[in-house]
Amino acid sequence: MKGLAQRVLALAAVATTAITIGAVPASHAQARAHQPISPELGIQFNPDGDPGQCGGRTGEQWKPEGIATDPIRFDTDSRPGGCRLAFGIFDPDNRLAGEHITYTFRATPGADHAQCGNEGVHQMPIQTGSRGFGPSIRIDTDNRPGGCDLTFDLSSSATTTSLFVGYSSDGDRAQCGNASPFPGSFSPVDNDRSVTVRIDTDDRPGGCRLQLRLGS
Repeated sequence: MKGLAQRVLALAAVATTAITIGAVPASHAQARAHQPISPELGIQFNPDGDPGQCGGRTGEQWKPEGIATDPIRFDTDSRPGGCRLAFGIFDPDNRLAGEHITYTFRATPGADHAQCGNEGVHQMPIQTGSRGFGPSIRIDTDNRPGGCDLTFDLSSSATTTSLFVGYSSDGDRAQCGNASPFPGSFSPVDNDRSVTVRIDTDDRPGGCRLQLRLGS
């Protein structure tokens, strides 16, 4: 009887150990399930004419917080067509609740408005369920007078800055108003300041490169 009791106790100890070990992966899985998901910023950029006018990363791209989007390049001129551009944010964990971002597209004073399609103030949607974009604007600047201003604004209940804009020239800088002299540098958009980039590309050499980044 003594030997039988010892065997029963040993089996009970093994079962307890197995239950304890089996519980570890479940707790790890729960921890993984609760890890926050970073919001993503998206750009949609496509030509509707000569594709050489819309360079860099075309199509659709999404980048997580802290990573800059791949550059898109405006080089519209007297060639046919222009470039269509839209923005959006995917925020599955609703981390950007209370934040509103707009992009305003206007012809510059005295410009031919036909160069700047879909002028107005547009909401950059912040969606939790799926990726999507706001209204598309159209850049078709050329040798006609003036160009287009693209302005990013942000209002937030948070104190941190969540949008940065990088804008640079790879040719005649007069085509890219407010371009940074240092490619790769970014300007912050927050409650106190907006950022405007001017697009006035034509048949002069080079074009303008735009990047955005969420987070620091």
